[in-house]
Formats: sequence, structure tokens, C-alpha cells
Amino acid sequence: MRIKSQWFQSGSAKTPQQTASAMAFIAWRVAQNMLKQMRSAHFDIEVGPQYFAFTREVLVFLTQVLDRMAYESMGPAGRAEFITALVQRVAEVLQDNEDTLLGAPPAGQISHYDEFIDLFNELADHYADFGFDAQGPDFAFVRYLGHRIEALMPAKDQRWVVDQIMAAEVPDAVQILQSAMQGVLSTEPRAARSARTAMSGD
Repeated sequence: MRIKSQWFQSGSAKTPQQTASAMAFIAWRVAQNMLKQMRSAHFDIEVGPQYFAFTREVLVFLTQVLDRMAYESMGPAGRAEFITALVQRVAEVLQDNEDTLLGAPPAGQISHYDEFIDLFNELADHYADFGFDAQGPDFAFVRYLGHRIEALMPAKDQRWVVDQIMAAEVPDAVQILQSAMQGVLSTEPRAARSARTAMSGD
């Protein structure tokens, strides 16, 4: 998996909204890669509602991780602008994909956009209780995601899925986000065209 994490035109700082737009796309790619790796490890995640329930949970986790990273690199105002724009853009990308595959919800039902926003708001206070440092989210932070995913899985997978999330999937995902965030925030001149941030996977 290769992710471009440097601006075509570099040399100046980008706005929180620009950074959020770039990181929303990267978070989506990371979530899709995590889902692909889980299915390659023989966890049953069916295309349809379960697929998007999994993706929503992972995207909420990834946006929480990015919020903590923003805390380290942006002032309070910039961080607030960043996370607001990030969550909105992630919700838009998710809605586009979910509407395309499953169809838009019937009139009177909550949109896929609002479903993500509501889940993010619901879980934000939960994730706020967990720790985060230079190495990434702490044990409880990651375990919480694992147990959220466990509830979505068939019985045959529930015994193993928390370990898979904690030991394999989250470390890879966090490493990608850390590298990408550094690249997106960098004001260094852009390297040669062939230089890209190399990630694990296909």
C-alpha cells in the first residue's frame, strides 16, 4: 500500500482544513487496507451493512488518533478546525461509498453522513479517557476498538479478533498515519517524483 503524503507544491504551511482534507483521504485508504488485511486473515466481514459498520468503527478510531496527533503539532484553534473538517470530510467519503453500494437510506431515516457523525460524537468521550504518546494510542485505547469490532463479528471470529486488531492491524495503521501526518505537515521542498511514503500491504 503506497500513500502519497507530500503536497505537489510545498514550502509553505497548509491550513488545518487543507491538512484535514488530505488526511481524510489517507484515513479512508488505511481503513480499507485494514479491512482487506482482516479478510485476508480469514475474518468474515461481508460486503454490505457489516462492511460499513466495521469501516465506521475504524474511521472513528483513526480520526481520534489523528486528533491526538494534531494536539502535538497545532495550537488549540488549529486543532479544533482540523478535527471538525476531518470528521466532516471522512463522513462525506463514507457516505459517497455507502450510498453507492447500499443505496441512500429511505426518506425520513438518518443519512449515512449523519450516522458517522453521530457515532463519532457518541464515542469521542469514551476515547478521551484513553492515553496517547509518541508511540501512539495506549493499550486501553486500542483494546476499546478491538471490543467494538468484536461485537460486529460472527461468533467463530470473536475469540481472535481483539488480538488481531491490537497486535497486527492497529500498529500498522498508526505507523502509516504518523508517517503521513508528518509528510502532510512538512514544509520541506518536495523530493523527487518517485519518492513516496512506502506502506505495508499491496
